[in-house]
Amino acid sequence: MRQITLDTETTGLDPAAGHRVIEIGAVEIVNRRITGEVFHVYLNPERDIDAGALEVHGLSREFLADKARFAEVCADFLRFIADAELIIHNAPFDVGFLDAELGRLDLGRLTDHCRGVQDSLRLARELHPGQKNNLDALCRRYGVDNSGRTYHGALLDAQLLAEVYLAMTRGQESLAIEQVAPQRAQLTRCTAPVRVLRASAQELAAHNAYLQAMAKECGEMPAW
Repeated sequence: MRQITLDTETTGLDPAAGHRVIEIGAVEIVNRRITGEVFHVYLNPERDIDAGALEVHGLSREFLADKARFAEVCADFLRFIADAELIIHNAPFDVGFLDAELGRLDLGRLTDHCRGVQDSLRLARELHPGQKNNLDALCRRYGVDNSGRTYHGALLDAQLLAEVYLAMTRGQESLAIEQVAPQRAQLTRCTAPVRVLRASAQELAAHNAYLQAMAKECGEMPAW
């Protein structure tokens, strides 16, 4: 199975407002192994870059002035993603921008050129409800070294995402392992009375305060 983790950097937040892709980074995974094959380009957007976006990725219009246009690298990009499933963190954002770039060239949509798109942010939220699930948080959770991530960069983020995604989905490897016959459990009847200790009002208040602090940190109320 061939998969590709992919990330983009852009001039702003809204492709409908004319914002453009300025960097594409993609990393190949084959049969759950990172192969070392990558696709990486900087792009001349032929427009200004929003100040907020510049603070995130540090890519200035002056740096991008001599870089290729999307139309010049599009064929190479589509060859690289062909017959692969794309794994993208917060996929609607990147897909929206790439759809806009392809649309300018009358080349349809991104999903017309690959085997589909999986949103790793949605997967992370299903696995870790009520917790932070941005790429930095996932790197910490799964022990992926992101110490070199001063700015967001498409290739670096795609490389980190490849490691995070493999860690998040590692349990799927067990699906191919031959099943072991279950052993009959030995049950022992317990006749001792069960003592129930109920939380005091003070303990309940402390627990509620802890949940409120966690909700503030995560940006949403925990599910439990």
